[in-house]
Amino acid sequence: MRAVQLSSELIQELEPEEVAAEMNVAIEDVAGIMHLPSTVCRLLLHHYNWNKESLLEKFYDSSDSNAFFAEANIVSPLNLGSSAVASKEPVGPCVICCCSSRLTILRASLLLRLLGYESRPVNCKCGTVFCFSCGYEWHEPVNCRLLRLWLKKCKDDSETSNWISANTKECPRCHATIEKDGGCNHVICKNAACKMEFCWVCLGPWEPHGNSWYSCNRFDDSLAKKARDVQERSRAALQRYLHYYNRFMNHQHSLKLENKLYTTVKKKMEVMQQANMSWIEVQFLQKAVDVLSLCRRTLMYTYAFAFYLQKDNQSMIFEDNQRDLEHATEQLSEFLERDLDKENLISLKQKVQDKYRYVEQRRDALLRHCAEGVERDFWKFTD
Repeated sequence: MRAVQLSSELIQELEPEEVAAEMNVAIEDVAGIMHLPSTVCRLLLHHYNWNKESLLEKFYDSSDSNAFFAEANIVSPLNLGSSAVASKEPVGPCVICCCSSRLTILRASLLLRLLGYESRPVNCKCGTVFCFSCGYEWHEPVNCRLLRLWLKKCKDDSETSNWISANTKECPRCHATIEKDGGCNHVICKNAACKMEFCWVCLGPWEPHGNSWYSCNRFDDSLAKKARDVQERSRAALQRYLHYYNRFMNHQHSLKLENKLYTTVKKKMEVMQQANMSWIEVQFLQKAVDVLSLCRRTLMYTYAFAFYLQKDNQSMIFEDNQRDLEHATEQLSEFLERDLDKENLISLKQKVQDKYRYVEQRRDALLRHCAEGVERDFWKFTD
């Protein structure tokens, strides 16, 4: 077992053998209490998500042992002889521990017990950093629940929202989305259960318009005004969503494009080494690109965080921190993309280090404020 430092949190990284050892301890404990074979106890623990207390409570509360074991799809070992003879089910390898191979399936719930239930970053040996709680890439500062809502909303809304905003309106009665396919302002809702006739211009009922269809003058009508207000709120909500969505996607796109910087920086590092600088001395360029990528990813998820954040004094502080980080990140990105070859080697190192250290400071300030909000419970979100 070894400790690793990620995102200012110390977590434990367990080898498979160490997790298996913890599982064996749990199996032995249950076998000693229930006086059952270890293989049966393993299956029972698997069924109860490796929660020993829940398993034992259910076992002692059960008045029907056959039903207790049947719930876990296990033949009761208490009457194994008669059941085994009567059973015509084929006998095969265990589907949990894959006895014929070296693979052992480890329950995530056991790891959660070992590591805790908080969202934590885990650094895979391949370099990927992911969230242990939800399995997505590490998404600080937005929590797992809001991230799932955001990703679902992006998947559902983004493809057609621009077109809908520009080309459609909602029926004042049933709120069905309607596309105007001609020049006439006399519109009939296509919803078979509604069929309301209304004016495309003012969204009021069509009947009072009489022969004035070509020059709507009923903007003061209370019903039409109410319909327009609903429409405006709907459009405003869409525009707000697009504001955060476009910035989220912009940072995601920039993150992908800036992966090419690693190639550019590698070439620059080789040139610097040819100019009698050591390998250690040129690592500041690699560090700068690493910081840039980290801040891009953080900025990307700040927009998912901000979309659900209710407006108050704390949200204004958050937006100030977000703006400062965004500005500093763009400056670092521009310098690495455009100005690397404009600086002499002596001044280059100092300028790059100054820039990425400042960006790191701004990111730390933003994340500290977000963590403080979670700890003091002053963030208010809307779903």
